[in-house]
Amino acid sequence: MASKSCCRTFTALERVLMVLFVLMTGVSVGLIIVMAVSRSSDTTDLLTTTPAPPPTGPEKPKPSEKPKPSEKPSDTSYQIGVGRADCTGPVAEVPLMGYASPDQTAGGIHTRLYSRAFIVANNSERVVFVSADIGMVSQRLRLEVLKKLQTKYGDLYRQENVVLSGTHTHSGPGGYFQYTLFIITSKGYIKPSINAIVNGIVKSIDIAHGNLKAGRIFLNKGEVENSNLNRSPHSYLNNPEEERRKYKSNTDKELVVLKMVDSDGNGLGLLSWFAVHPVSMNNTNRMVSSDNMGYASYLFEQEMNAGSLPGQGPFVAAFSSSNLGDVSPNTKGPHCINTGESCDNINSSCPIGGSNMCMAIGPGVDMFESTKIIGGTIFNKAKELYRTAQQEVTGPLNAAHQWVNMTDVTVQLNATHTGKTCKPALGHSFAAGTIDGVGGLNFTQGSVEGDPFWDGIRDALLGSPSNETQDCHHPKPILFSTGEMNVPLPWHPAIVDVQIITIGSLAIVAIPGEFTTMAGRRMREAVKNELESRGSLGQVEVVIAGLCNIYTHYITTYEEYQIQRYEAASNIYGPHSLSAYIQLFSSLARAIAENKVADLPKGPEPPFFNNSQLISLLPLNPVDKTPLNTSFGDVLIQTLQSYKRGEVVEVTFVSGNPRNSADMAEKTFLTVEKYENMTNSWKVVHTDASWETRFHWNKGTGGQSNVTVEWHVPSTAHPGTYRIQHFGHYKERPSFPPVMKPYEGSSGSFEIYN
Repeated sequence: MASKSCCRTFTALERVLMVLFVLMTGVSVGLIIVMAVSRSSDTTDLLTTTPAPPPTGPEKPKPSEKPKPSEKPSDTSYQIGVGRADCTGPVAEVPLMGYASPDQTAGGIHTRLYSRAFIVANNSERVVFVSADIGMVSQRLRLEVLKKLQTKYGDLYRQENVVLSGTHTHSGPGGYFQYTLFIITSKGYIKPSINAIVNGIVKSIDIAHGNLKAGRIFLNKGEVENSNLNRSPHSYLNNPEEERRKYKSNTDKELVVLKMVDSDGNGLGLLSWFAVHPVSMNNTNRMVSSDNMGYASYLFEQEMNAGSLPGQGPFVAAFSSSNLGDVSPNTKGPHCINTGESCDNINSSCPIGGSNMCMAIGPGVDMFESTKIIGGTIFNKAKELYRTAQQEVTGPLNAAHQWVNMTDVTVQLNATHTGKTCKPALGHSFAAGTIDGVGGLNFTQGSVEGDPFWDGIRDALLGSPSNETQDCHHPKPILFSTGEMNVPLPWHPAIVDVQIITIGSLAIVAIPGEFTTMAGRRMREAVKNELESRGSLGQVEVVIAGLCNIYTHYITTYEEYQIQRYEAASNIYGPHSLSAYIQLFSSLARAIAENKVADLPKGPEPPFFNNSQLISLLPLNPVDKTPLNTSFGDVLIQTLQSYKRGEVVEVTFVSGNPRNSADMAEKTFLTVEKYENMTNSWKVVHTDASWETRFHWNKGTGGQSNVTVEWHVPSTAHPGTYRIQHFGHYKERPSFPPVMKPYEGSSGSFEIYN
């Protein structure tokens, strides 16, 4: 390893970076102090066109892609239940989870977030799959959900048969983790945030449970073009050429769709999986948003629940994550934002400005248009696949689950060699970020050696990694040896969920993190071989479900790990992580195929830390105040008198802090209303869950704030008289409990014309 001199004069930038590093240490020390003080207290059919199509129409399926119908209908029908519930949470001041930037805090709503639940049952078993519009499922979140389900349903819904998956939007509220690394980047453990997600997931399961009815399931799949790009192609190219030749692309373009109907053929829901990062909304965004996959759900549900407002209606459509670890939606690729030249190199670095200038964009002119194009393209393909689905899914239901200590798994690499997983650690390239969101410091991707400057600061403040951990993670240069950092709580999990559920000949592999493209392909092949060679399921379709049950960052192939780009540097259990997971999931598949699930050891249970150990770093809200001679809900900037379709209506209100509105699930901060002459009343046509609206909260000084509501008037808007209303709460005085009072405001009426 080449050496670098550590005796040098620090530049101004380096001095700033040292201050930032010291501040991070200060946060850790603060956590320890708070811990010491608090520990004593508590140790439906689709024939119409898309309402918002992308520039190009959906690709017609190739003859070879079209599934063949079953030879005869199933003699046994499943019981199927679907449900959807709001899980948005706080929309102000809470860090958004995904880009790991504490400064990227929520300041409004682009779209609401939903949990979508699907239950499939027969006479002897049932399985649950939940796809939630959140960054990822944390261990704490899963444990809280399972506790509530146990209280309500006993052992009906339990760790073996409930899969919780996050869509991986990077624009959902954080603060729902119990490990220190995530506590630091999310401003602590934020109860309003985790409560909203837990309650939303449980409610969606409640609704699905209450809606169970006889039904049938059909599977279809096809390729979605122009919607994803491999953001680490140099890592992918390090995989064996013979293996790469088996695939025509360095990303998985296949969209897998389950069509669920009742016994009369009426649509109940759609559950699908596709590999793409929901990062069309970039790290400059400050609004809560479900991003591109959420927009696909929005379009499908709006079409199937015609006449209903977003988030309402019986049909539920989920677009779930898959092996998206190295997959970007920014299809124009990486370019230097200062010069425009390509920076598609192994370090994602620009000649001027380095890695901080290298970013991927597109396909739209801004993040909103890109979200719309990617989500619309996926929706169009799903709509086609749903309409043409003929391959019926039939057969038994199975569920297998284990907890595993991922820091100590021995992997049988071949007949003569073994490997081991490692204690968690993050490499230097982790701090570089990706072309979808750069890290902001002077780190680069592809670093296979450390930096004496940063390593020296780390050693002085946090301690140096042990020789054992460094050797285990080689060639990763360790930045944070998180598996050896346990103050005030462990920085990373050791106990991890592995889980498979099967619905007939469909196997859903619940991955506890972000698999890269090739990692997902290897896992699918291994599980498929186990199920088909040992059992009676026949030809099996294996789906990778990403971001499930607990978050363990990224999982790359061994070969990709050697390149040490962001994904590999974030592969926390070391170079043999994928081999370990394949071994573990193959064991689950073997148990299902041989009907020996009951013989599987449960494994070591994960910790469930006391609430007193989980602290919030989010400051309390001050009392809300208004400008002189105004009241909450008053209009500060009024609308114009008239607008054309395609224009943007804006109105600004005196507001309280949206955090003071507490539980706003299934509610709205705004409405767009049309005056109905026939009934002499106002009809709600849009809410803050609508794609066409945007809710911006602007924090002022001295407790003052305001909100600006935008309505992007669609081409489908009917001419007439409209108004915009805003709803919220303000904090009246400091007390315990604090006094929150509701308020509302209304714009003047305005006209929409052709």
